[in-house]
Amino acid sequence: MPRFFFDLHDGHWDRDDGGTECPNIEHAILQAKQTLPAMALDQLPRDGDRHTMTVLVTDEDGRPVYTATLSYSGLVLAR
Repeated sequence: MPRFFFDLHDGHWDRDDGGTECPNIEHAILQAKQTLPAMALDQLPRDGDRHTMTVLVTDEDGRPVYTATLSYSGLVLAR
């Protein structure tokens, strides 16, 4: 089964050294899509109302196969 690596960027890169076995690239993409919202629940912006998280999926040869970014932007409308 192929192994995919999910590097996460949340202000700095967190490299995935172990990887995850996935039956195919479609499953790896689904994993990436599920990872970002799960991260966002735990990583609310602490220093303002903007926050961006990115996942970069690479294959066993280190080739990028998918990337996704989730952004949060808040704006106070009344004071």
